[in-house]
Amino acid sequence: MLKDLLAGMRFARRGFGLITLKGVRRYVAIPLLINIVLFTLGIWYLASEFGAFMDRMLPDWLDWARWVLWPLFAVTMSIAVFYTFTVVANLISAPFNALLAEKLEAKLTGQPLDGAFSFRALAKTVKDALVSELRKTGYLLLWLIPLLILFLIPGLNLLAPFAWAAFGAWMLAIEYADYPMGNHGMIFTDERHLLARERGLAFGFGGSVLLMTMIPVLNFLAMPVGVAGATAMWVDRLRHTQARLEAKR
Repeated sequence: MLKDLLAGMRFARRGFGLITLKGVRRYVAIPLLINIVLFTLGIWYLASEFGAFMDRMLPDWLDWARWVLWPLFAVTMSIAVFYTFTVVANLISAPFNALLAEKLEAKLTGQPLDGAFSFRALAKTVKDALVSELRKTGYLLLWLIPLLILFLIPGLNLLAPFAWAAFGAWMLAIEYADYPMGNHGMIFTDERHLLARERGLAFGFGGSVLLMTMIPVLNFLAMPVGVAGATAMWVDRLRHTQARLEAKR
């Protein structure tokens, strides 16, 4: 498990180098710009609403512990806000991220994906990426309600940062691995099943990207780096796991 966690972290780190490759950089520009705009809005929202959030979450009888709980709730709200803005950014950028994953995979394998370029092929890429993004959003919403309930239950809300961190790492692994896997026609259910078979890898990768979203400046790069790292993870690990699973059927 530890070996897989570290491997997932290395794939996330590898994404930094991959987005600078010749022939790939042009596909990074639009997702990067979208990420900069939305994360700037996220930082502004977090800074303006945090005080009110603390007042709502802490009952009067716990006011004495504010200095202890402040870091805990700061982490919780940061994860929730930045992850929410990440979902929105990926929904807008989905077609561009799919193209980035396609071009990067061709670069890594030396073999272009099947199908010559055409406006019809481009339209299909856009449609498939948006449909997949909506499926991921639906899956997110199913889990969002119980996670939000944690905020409302005294005592249990202390577990909220850990629950949000674990869920955020898992969802970001799904989010970014979906682009290279979706380019090969995999559906959302199969993608989740595949990542569940490589759970340590997924949490190591997703946790690293989640941490990146919370670090100033690095959070602007989180989306293209995440797509690039996930594409390398698909090429080096996930596609081989998928081939083994298919061989057993």
